[in-house]
Amino acid sequence: MANAIAAGHVAVVTGAASGIGFALSERFCQEGMRVVMADVEEPALAEAADLLASRGAEVLPVPTDVARPEQMDRLRDRALEAFGGVHVLCNNAGVVGELLPVWEVSQSDWDWVLGVNLWGVINGIRSFVPTLLRQDAAHVVNTASMAGLIPSGLGPYDVTKHGVVALSEDLYFGLRQRGAQVGVSVLCPGFVRTRIVDADRNRPGGLGEVDPSTAAVREMLRQLQDAGMEPAEVAAQVVAAVHSGRFYVLTHPGSGERFSSWTERVLEGSPPEPPRI
Repeated sequence: MANAIAAGHVAVVTGAASGIGFALSERFCQEGMRVVMADVEEPALAEAADLLASRGAEVLPVPTDVARPEQMDRLRDRALEAFGGVHVLCNNAGVVGELLPVWEVSQSDWDWVLGVNLWGVINGIRSFVPTLLRQDAAHVVNTASMAGLIPSGLGPYDVTKHGVVALSEDLYFGLRQRGAQVGVSVLCPGFVRTRIVDADRNRPGGLGEVDPSTAAVREMLRQLQDAGMEPAEVAAQVVAAVHSGRFYVLTHPGSGERFSSWTERVLEGSPPEPPRI
């Protein structure tokens, strides 16, 4: 299969204003690609796109709420109008949501987290894969998490990330059955220096304030996040995975051992261990 990452090719990245999404956009630009940057946070998106453009990159910022299918269709249409094709799709946008026990999470919070983290990926696949199928080389990268393989105790977040892993596997199966020249990778990082713990800055107004009782847990997660891997290192691993055709991208040292230990407990029928976060 020809490689989807090449000078002149086009990448679409959601959640591109910061964190992993910005690092992916930056790395694709360094590879000579043209990048369509999507994010719901319009001022941050404009600033991120201006920064890359100031370095000579060819980028197109498109404000997008990935949870809304019509906006993902518009993102696709803008990409095709501007650049004539899409070769790499990174479904990367994500939020954490409330950090409460699952039975205490409100319906509206479930809807928000599932809408961004899972429906956002579903919408991306539905909107873009028909376009990718028309390319000589194309690739889909779906951002999950180690929480998509080993539950982390983050409720809706875990549910969505498990869903992204399963969705990515089924996407891969379907493409192989069609003999399509479209690769698939599912990104499962540990803690990365992003702003996802503070994703409530984009929390829809109708959801109300974050429960103050979760402040201590949120601060602990923020400290782990701030001590995490640099987004640029994750982006480099994603590019390597696309080049090599790697499906599961476990970015952090020790991730494989953690997953092996988890699998052993599953085979034994043992209950899950408390999350190590």
